[in-house]
Amino acid sequence: MDIRVNSLIAFPKVENFKKEIKNKKILNITRRGKYILFHLSQNKTMVVHLRMTGKLLIKDPETSLDKHTHVIFHLNKDKELRFNNIRKFGRIYLVNDNEYKNAGGLSELGPEPLAEDFTLEKFKKKFNNRTANIKALLLNQKFIAGLGNIYTDEILYRSAVDPKRKANTLKETEINKIYNNMREILKLGIKYNGTTFSDYVNAFGEKGRFQEKLQVYQKNGEKCNRCGRKIKKTKVAGRSTYFCSGCQK
Repeated sequence: MDIRVNSLIAFPKVENFKKEIKNKKILNITRRGKYILFHLSQNKTMVVHLRMTGKLLIKDPETSLDKHTHVIFHLNKDKELRFNNIRKFGRIYLVNDNEYKNAGGLSELGPEPLAEDFTLEKFKKKFNNRTANIKALLLNQKFIAGLGNIYTDEILYRSAVDPKRKANTLKETEINKIYNNMREILKLGIKYNGTTFSDYVNAFGEKGRFQEKLQVYQKNGEKCNRCGRKIKKTKVAGRSTYFCSGCQK
Protein backbone atom coordinates (compact mmCIF):
# COMPACT_ATOMS: atom_id res chain seq x y z
CA MET A 1 0.00 0.00 0.00
CA ASP A 2 0.99 3.63 -0.46
CA ILE A 3 0.25 6.29 2.15
CA ARG A 4 0.82 9.79 0.82
CA VAL A 5 -0.76 11.71 3.74
CA ASN A 6 0.04 10.12 7.11
CA SER A 7 -2.58 12.10 9.03
CA LEU A 8 -5.37 10.11 7.40
CA ILE A 9 -4.24 7.01 9.31
CA ALA A 10 -5.75 7.61 12.74
CA PHE A 11 -4.97 4.27 14.42
CA PRO A 12 -2.56 2.59 14.90
CA LYS A 13 0.63 4.45 14.00
CA VAL A 14 1.37 4.45 10.27
CA GLU A 15 4.19 1.91 10.36
CA ASN A 16 2.13 -0.48 12.49
CA PHE A 17 -0.85 0.04 10.22
CA LYS A 18 1.21 -0.96 7.18
CA LYS A 19 2.54 -4.08 8.89
CA GLU A 20 -0.80 -5.23 10.29
CA ILE A 21 -2.85 -4.77 7.12
CA LYS A 22 -0.37 -6.45 4.78
CA ASN A 23 -1.77 -9.58 3.05
CA LYS A 24 -5.11 -9.35 4.86
CA LYS A 25 -8.10 -10.69 2.96
CA ILE A 26 -11.36 -8.70 2.71
CA LEU A 27 -14.10 -11.03 3.97
CA ASN A 28 -17.00 -8.60 3.98
CA ILE A 29 -17.86 -4.90 3.79
CA THR A 30 -20.59 -3.34 5.93
CA ARG A 31 -21.65 0.10 7.11
CA ARG A 32 -22.38 1.61 10.51
CA GLY A 33 -23.69 5.17 10.48
CA LYS A 34 -21.30 7.13 8.27
CA TYR A 35 -18.46 4.63 8.77
CA ILE A 36 -17.52 1.91 6.27
CA LEU A 37 -16.26 -1.34 7.82
CA PHE A 38 -13.92 -3.70 5.98
CA HIS A 39 -14.01 -7.03 7.82
CA LEU A 40 -10.61 -8.61 7.28
CA SER A 41 -8.95 -11.93 7.94
CA GLN A 42 -7.16 -12.60 11.24
CA ASN A 43 -9.92 -10.86 13.23
CA LYS A 44 -9.19 -7.35 12.04
CA THR A 45 -11.54 -4.57 10.90
CA MET A 46 -10.51 -1.55 8.86
CA VAL A 47 -12.83 1.36 9.59
CA VAL A 48 -13.05 4.26 7.14
CA HIS A 49 -14.77 7.54 7.97
CA LEU A 50 -15.14 9.48 4.71
CA ARG A 51 -16.28 12.76 6.29
CA MET A 52 -17.54 15.42 3.87
CA THR A 53 -15.40 14.86 0.78
CA GLY A 54 -13.95 11.37 1.11
CA LYS A 55 -14.30 8.74 -1.61
CA LEU A 56 -13.24 5.11 -1.89
CA LEU A 57 -12.68 4.27 -5.54
CA ILE A 58 -11.88 1.01 -7.33
CA LYS A 59 -9.35 1.73 -10.07
CA ASP A 60 -7.00 -0.05 -12.44
CA PRO A 61 -3.34 0.56 -11.51
CA GLU A 62 -2.66 2.29 -14.84
CA THR A 63 -5.38 4.89 -14.19
CA SER A 64 -3.74 8.24 -13.52
CA LEU A 65 -3.70 9.36 -9.88
CA ASP A 66 -5.91 12.24 -8.84
CA LYS A 67 -4.01 14.85 -6.82
CA HIS A 68 -6.40 14.22 -3.92
CA THR A 69 -5.70 10.47 -3.79
CA HIS A 70 -3.87 10.07 -0.48
CA VAL A 71 -3.98 6.33 0.35
CA ILE A 72 -3.75 3.44 -2.12
CA PHE A 73 -4.44 -0.22 -1.26
CA HIS A 74 -3.10 -2.71 -3.78
CA LEU A 75 -5.63 -5.50 -4.29
CA ASN A 76 -5.37 -8.75 -6.16
CA LYS A 77 -6.81 -9.19 -9.67
CA ASP A 78 -4.84 -6.11 -10.69
CA LYS A 79 -7.05 -3.55 -8.90
CA GLU A 80 -6.49 -0.71 -6.46
CA LEU A 81 -8.68 0.75 -3.74
CA ARG A 82 -7.95 4.47 -3.59
CA PHE A 83 -8.92 6.84 -0.79
CA ASN A 84 -9.55 10.24 -2.31
CA ASN A 85 -10.09 13.08 0.18
CA ILE A 86 -10.03 16.72 -0.95
CA ARG A 87 -10.14 18.34 2.49
CA LYS A 88 -8.14 15.58 4.22
CA PHE A 89 -10.69 15.27 7.04
CA GLY A 90 -11.30 11.55 6.48
CA ARG A 91 -9.77 8.97 8.80
CA ILE A 92 -8.79 5.28 8.59
CA TYR A 93 -8.53 2.95 11.58
CA LEU A 94 -7.39 -0.67 11.91
CA VAL A 95 -8.76 -2.37 15.02
CA ASN A 96 -9.52 -5.81 16.38
CA ASP A 97 -12.96 -7.13 15.49
CA ASN A 98 -15.72 -5.64 17.69
CA GLU A 99 -13.22 -3.45 19.56
CA TYR A 100 -14.16 -0.07 18.18
CA LYS A 101 -13.10 2.23 21.02
CA ASN A 102 -10.10 3.35 18.97
CA ALA A 103 -12.17 4.01 15.84
CA GLY A 104 -13.35 7.58 16.32
CA GLY A 105 -16.94 7.85 17.50
CA LEU A 106 -18.00 4.50 16.06
CA SER A 107 -18.59 2.86 19.44
CA GLU A 108 -20.92 5.70 20.50
CA LEU A 109 -23.29 5.63 17.54
CA GLY A 110 -27.03 5.48 18.03
CA PRO A 111 -29.33 2.92 16.35
CA GLU A 112 -29.47 2.37 12.62
CA PRO A 113 -32.63 4.05 11.24
CA LEU A 114 -33.33 1.23 8.78
CA ALA A 115 -32.63 -1.66 11.14
CA GLU A 116 -35.54 -4.10 11.36
CA ASP A 117 -35.47 -4.02 15.15
CA PHE A 118 -35.52 -0.20 15.30
CA THR A 119 -39.28 0.06 15.69
CA LEU A 120 -41.55 3.08 15.93
CA GLU A 121 -41.96 2.44 19.66
CA LYS A 122 -38.19 2.50 20.19
CA PHE A 123 -37.97 5.72 18.20
CA LYS A 124 -40.68 7.36 20.32
CA LYS A 125 -38.92 6.41 23.56
CA LYS A 126 -35.77 8.21 22.43
CA PHE A 127 -37.68 11.51 22.62
CA ASN A 128 -38.18 11.26 26.38
CA ASN A 129 -36.82 14.39 28.09
CA ARG A 130 -35.24 15.70 24.88
CA THR A 131 -35.25 19.50 24.70
CA ALA A 132 -32.96 20.10 21.70
CA ASN A 133 -34.51 21.30 18.45
CA ILE A 134 -35.58 18.44 16.22
CA LYS A 135 -33.03 19.07 13.47
CA ALA A 136 -30.09 19.09 15.91
CA LEU A 137 -31.43 15.89 17.46
CA LEU A 138 -31.71 14.05 14.15
CA LEU A 139 -28.19 15.15 13.20
CA ASN A 140 -26.82 13.89 16.53
CA GLN A 141 -25.08 10.61 15.65
CA LYS A 142 -25.44 9.39 19.24
CA PHE A 143 -29.21 9.80 18.97
CA ILE A 144 -29.54 8.04 15.62
CA ALA A 145 -26.80 6.98 13.21
CA GLY A 146 -26.23 8.13 9.68
CA LEU A 147 -28.55 11.07 9.07
CA GLY A 148 -26.97 14.06 7.33
CA ASN A 149 -28.03 17.59 6.54
CA ILE A 150 -29.78 16.98 3.22
CA TYR A 151 -31.83 14.03 4.39
CA THR A 152 -32.78 15.70 7.66
CA ASP A 153 -34.21 18.71 5.81
CA GLU A 154 -36.18 16.41 3.50
CA ILE A 155 -37.52 14.33 6.40
CA LEU A 156 -38.76 17.36 8.32
CA TYR A 157 -40.28 18.99 5.23
CA ARG A 158 -42.23 15.88 4.31
CA SER A 159 -43.30 15.55 7.94
CA ALA A 160 -44.48 19.21 8.01
CA VAL A 161 -42.35 19.92 11.10
CA ASP A 162 -40.36 23.12 11.64
CA PRO A 163 -36.64 22.21 12.04
CA LYS A 164 -36.41 24.66 14.98
CA ARG A 165 -39.17 22.93 16.98
CA LYS A 166 -38.12 21.64 20.39
CA ALA A 167 -38.26 17.85 20.39
CA ASN A 168 -40.36 17.77 23.57
CA THR A 169 -43.11 19.81 21.87
CA LEU A 170 -43.75 17.25 19.14
CA LYS A 171 -47.06 15.42 19.10
CA GLU A 172 -47.16 11.65 18.77
CA THR A 173 -48.57 11.95 15.25
CA GLU A 174 -45.64 14.18 14.25
CA ILE A 175 -43.08 11.71 15.64
CA ASN A 176 -44.85 8.96 13.69
CA LYS A 177 -44.50 11.00 10.49
CA ILE A 178 -40.81 11.69 11.11
CA TYR A 179 -40.12 7.98 11.68
CA ASN A 180 -41.99 6.85 8.57
CA ASN A 181 -40.57 9.59 6.33
CA MET A 182 -37.06 8.96 7.64
CA ARG A 183 -37.18 5.34 6.57
CA GLU A 184 -38.88 6.08 3.25
CA ILE A 185 -36.44 8.84 2.27
CA LEU A 186 -33.35 6.83 3.21
CA LYS A 187 -34.60 3.92 1.12
CA LEU A 188 -35.14 6.28 -1.82
CA GLY A 189 -31.63 7.68 -1.33
CA ILE A 190 -30.24 4.15 -1.56
CA LYS A 191 -32.40 3.38 -4.60
CA TYR A 192 -31.12 6.44 -6.46
CA ASN A 193 -27.47 5.91 -5.47
CA GLY A 194 -27.17 8.88 -3.12
CA THR A 195 -27.13 12.63 -3.68
CA THR A 196 -24.57 14.38 -5.89
CA PHE A 197 -24.36 18.17 -5.84
CA SER A 198 -20.62 18.55 -6.32
CA ASP A 199 -18.24 15.63 -5.99
CA TYR A 200 -20.01 12.59 -4.50
CA VAL A 201 -19.61 9.35 -6.46
CA ASN A 202 -19.78 5.69 -5.49
CA ALA A 203 -16.84 3.27 -5.59
CA PHE A 204 -17.12 2.93 -9.37
CA GLY A 205 -17.24 6.68 -10.04
CA GLU A 206 -21.00 6.83 -10.61
CA LYS A 207 -22.90 9.93 -9.48
CA GLY A 208 -26.07 9.75 -7.42
CA ARG A 209 -29.52 10.78 -8.70
CA PHE A 210 -31.47 11.46 -5.50
CA GLN A 211 -30.94 15.22 -5.94
CA GLU A 212 -33.58 14.96 -8.66
CA LYS A 213 -36.13 13.87 -6.03
CA LEU A 214 -35.44 16.55 -3.41
CA GLN A 215 -38.41 18.74 -2.46
CA VAL A 216 -36.83 21.38 -0.21
CA TYR A 217 -33.03 21.16 0.05
CA GLN A 218 -31.33 23.95 -1.97
CA LYS A 219 -34.77 25.13 -3.17
CA ASN A 220 -34.41 28.58 -1.60
CA GLY A 221 -36.87 31.02 -3.20
CA GLU A 222 -38.81 28.31 -5.05
CA LYS A 223 -42.48 27.62 -4.38
CA CYS A 224 -43.44 24.94 -1.87
CA ASN A 225 -45.10 21.95 -3.54
CA ARG A 226 -47.77 21.86 -0.82
CA CYS A 227 -48.78 25.43 0.01
CA GLY A 228 -47.17 27.56 -2.67
CA ARG A 229 -45.16 29.75 -0.29
CA LYS A 230 -41.48 30.31 -0.97
CA ILE A 231 -38.91 27.95 0.50
CA LYS A 232 -36.59 29.75 2.91
CA LYS A 233 -32.99 29.22 3.93
CA THR A 234 -31.74 29.70 7.49
CA LYS A 235 -29.21 28.26 9.96
CA VAL A 236 -30.26 25.56 12.40
CA ALA A 237 -27.78 23.58 14.52
CA GLY A 238 -25.01 25.43 12.70
CA ARG A 239 -26.08 24.00 9.33
CA SER A 240 -27.70 25.55 6.27
CA THR A 241 -31.37 24.61 6.52
CA TYR A 242 -34.17 24.77 3.96
CA PHE A 243 -37.82 24.80 5.04
CA CYS A 244 -41.29 26.13 4.25
CA SER A 245 -42.58 28.60 6.83
CA GLY A 246 -46.10 28.04 5.55
CA CYS A 247 -46.59 24.34 6.16
CA GLN A 248 -43.75 23.31 8.50
CA LYS A 249 -45.22 24.05 11.92
